[in-house]
Amino acid sequence: MSKARSDAGDACPCGKPLSYAACCGALHAGAPAADAEALMRSRYSAYVQGREDYLLATWHASTRPASLDLGGEPAAKWLGLEVRVHNSARNPVGHAASVEFVARYRVGGRAYRLHEISRFAHEDGRWYYVDGQFGPSEA
Repeated sequence: MSKARSDAGDACPCGKPLSYAACCGALHAGAPAADAEALMRSRYSAYVQGREDYLLATWHASTRPASLDLGGEPAAKWLGLEVRVHNSARNPVGHAASVEFVARYRVGGRAYRLHEISRFAHEDGRWYYVDGQFGPSEA
């Protein structure tokens, strides 16, 4: 984890017009996400900050990798997040949701866009990232 954490008064990396402390910082400190979009935004902020511990803790046990290595070279520089769609539904087993987003980042001077439709599950009062599939190609 080579990236610095945000100071409490800094703008939140997820793009909401709130301080880090009032937004994703509270979730990184242990507060449960209100919905799948809030969890997805906090996970984006965790990628920005290199918080592998938070990413693993919020990954559903059925799909969670044993470890992450965000400190690999060359490191991604995250540039911004756009949430496109957030859908949530109750089912007989619990809550499920999806969030479509585009995250922009740069690696080695080259810009990229990650367009993903992520699936989330709500269990025991908490949201968890399950998996995602790449969204449609963009011109």
